[in-house]
Amino acid sequence: MDPRQAEAAAAMAAMVQGERAALARLIALYGPGIRRYAAQILLNAAEAEDVAQEVFLRAWSRATSYDPAKGAVSSWLYRITVNLCIDHNRRGRFRRFVGIDSVAEPEDDTPGAEAELAARQRLALAHAAIRTLPERQRQAILLKAAGELSGAEIAAALKTSEGAVEQLLVRARAALRARLEKED
Repeated sequence: MDPRQAEAAAAMAAMVQGERAALARLIALYGPGIRRYAAQILLNAAEAEDVAQEVFLRAWSRATSYDPAKGAVSSWLYRITVNLCIDHNRRGRFRRFVGIDSVAEPEDDTPGAEAELAARQRLALAHAAIRTLPERQRQAILLKAAGELSGAEIAAALKTSEGAVEQLLVRARAALRARLEKED
């Protein structure tokens, strides 16, 4: 077990005992990755922050339901994240359908230096390409890139095999390369 996973397992054991500092350790370990993943799925930083907070609230309240025999702490946390993002997107689609969701203001796209502009455009193309991937491929590539999870952790988070994760990643990378090369 790598040191990060060992620290997370110790934090979970401490959380079961009600130690609040253990939650802070988990947030420090996995919070940034979970926020990045949620931001990519939800396309809104504020909503991603809300989802990340909800992940850790659920982790705290359901710490006793974590079973180390079923997978790493990171897999458990990212499974919660994936489910919350799916639920959030479903609610958002319904809200937009019935017209109760407010339209977000566009971000400031004032161009800076030429290099920064080119990098932002390339990043925007990559984000657009990721959004076109099939759902499972998009989840796998974002868990790998934003969450920095291993194949085993992704498999546990998506409730599939490591081999299936590798295939999802191979297909996702190939589709992204093809799409980005077409855009160049």
